[in-house]
Amino acid sequence: MSEARKKLEYWLTADVFDEKTKEELRAIETDEAEVTDRFYKDLEFGTGGLRGVIGAGSNRLNIYTIRKATQGLADYIKKELGAAFEDPAALKQYIIENGGLSFAGDGTLVPAVAISYDCRRMSPEFADETARVLAANGIRAYVSDRLRPTPELSFMMRYQYCVAGVMITASHNPPEYNGYKAYWTDGAQVTPPHDTGIIDCVNAITDYADATTISKEEAEAKGLYKVVGEEIDDAYMEALKGEMLHPEAIEAMKDEVKIVYSPFHGCGLEPVKRLLKELGYSHVFIVPEQADPDPEFTTLDYPNPEDPKAFEYALRYAKEQNADIVLATDPDADRLGVYVLDTKTGNYEQLTGNMSGMLIGEYVFKERKALGKLPENPAFVSTIVTTRMALPIAADYGARYIDVLTGFKYIGEQIKLFEKTGSNHYVFGLEESYGCLAGIHARDKDAIVAVMLLCELTAFYKTQGKSAWDAMMDLFEKYGYYREGQFSLTMKGAEGAKEIAALMDRLRSEVPSSFGDWRVEEFRDYKSGETVLPASGEKGKTGLPSSNVLYFKLTEDAWCCARPSGTEPKIKFYMGVKGTSLADSAKKLTQLTEAVRAVTQ
Repeated sequence: MSEARKKLEYWLTADVFDEKTKEELRAIETDEAEVTDRFYKDLEFGTGGLRGVIGAGSNRLNIYTIRKATQGLADYIKKELGAAFEDPAALKQYIIENGGLSFAGDGTLVPAVAISYDCRRMSPEFADETARVLAANGIRAYVSDRLRPTPELSFMMRYQYCVAGVMITASHNPPEYNGYKAYWTDGAQVTPPHDTGIIDCVNAITDYADATTISKEEAEAKGLYKVVGEEIDDAYMEALKGEMLHPEAIEAMKDEVKIVYSPFHGCGLEPVKRLLKELGYSHVFIVPEQADPDPEFTTLDYPNPEDPKAFEYALRYAKEQNADIVLATDPDADRLGVYVLDTKTGNYEQLTGNMSGMLIGEYVFKERKALGKLPENPAFVSTIVTTRMALPIAADYGARYIDVLTGFKYIGEQIKLFEKTGSNHYVFGLEESYGCLAGIHARDKDAIVAVMLLCELTAFYKTQGKSAWDAMMDLFEKYGYYREGQFSLTMKGAEGAKEIAALMDRLRSEVPSSFGDWRVEEFRDYKSGETVLPASGEKGKTGLPSSNVLYFKLTEDAWCCARPSGTEPKIKFYMGVKGTSLADSAKKLTQLTEAVRAVTQ
């Protein structure tokens, strides 16, 4: 009997699993491929948490894998806090030292975890399961009373002085997925050593029955299950407004700027609608077909703001309204897709995540400097796969530029380090995958603040007779025509995982000397932490934590990178070039992409 089938038999017979789960499994027990896929491994709790297809089985997301993950998180919290777990004074000191905040508990002083969720199937149920396991372990859960964006969960953690947080979301994955993002004290997703510490605690649980839980009623009676409502929304709105730079531009153009927005059936609608209304914009048009939360994402093949097809309804509506800017947030509203009107041609131009990030980032630095609001020792933080345009912009405004590994949690980690050391002041950070953060109200990417600033800069440039597209072209002319792209190779199941590992091993052991016309100037293996200059053989250190990522610095300011996805069964390839015009950079990007594809065959 295969290991997968042994696990199936356990799930069909053990008392810990309910009858509904067993019925689902009986329906597929003669399908060997399905049994293998559901049980060939345990759904892996990675460095960001869980993400998987909803369903019964050890390789699926369900109440049992959620309970196991939460028990592991609770065990780690108790282990990390140690004696402080039972000592209010020590707990207070722990929060001060690790979260940069004073602790203000309500009633009895116990460690707390913030929990929120988006529109996906089973999200409220998974949030409730998480809260009840935490409560059974003596940890207070602050549970959102309705769906809210991921960045608001990060904000809620800091507002409620929590030691950890959990966001139930699968971000932009297809409808059959859901996920479990884990956050630590500072409000950012978990980073070393906490990520591996939590993973170890989760993996130590070998029996699903070891995940302790109690009823919601019992948890509430003990003061360990607290429902959070509008108070968080009000505080979050005020924090966002604190990042405004030119309210007078909004006042001047509030009746002129036309905005089309789609929440892609997710949880961005209420905060975006409220914020833009309170700021005074008169013409905000919500895409009606995509306004309501819908776990099936009925109007979308793929709820991803990177996908042009997802903007079909929004662009149609924008043309009817002659909108200046078209915005769409992904289901958990941490990433933002953007189209802007080119007033010279009448066309709507898509901004990549790199482009919209540069447009916002440069605006923030430029206008903060003009207003005397740029702090001393400012910092611009980005990831290794994000546009290299960030470097000259940072240099232009006297900011320290910092590269971090892929994942916004590493940007959030820098904010914590700045607060501890006083070395720098965070101003702006972004990653290429349509995520950025202005300000420190949250420690994760925030599409809501990005919406606010993009609408503001549209109004600001409109007072100067410019469109947002004109402002983007000004950046290209000033700093260079940087363009970036990516593609993925999907390899599903156990065999796919082996193929991804083999491809990474080949690229690592047989380092290409060039990609098409671009010669490799430097090779970085972030897993080993080593860098190599092929021309001289000189070796160095990456200076970043170990991660299974390969980076090739190429001639002519070009680059490419290979990275297995941490959330999907695919390997991603990123690349970037610098050209002399839009056409030149587009041509170079196509050529480099083809060269990278050739090397992966």
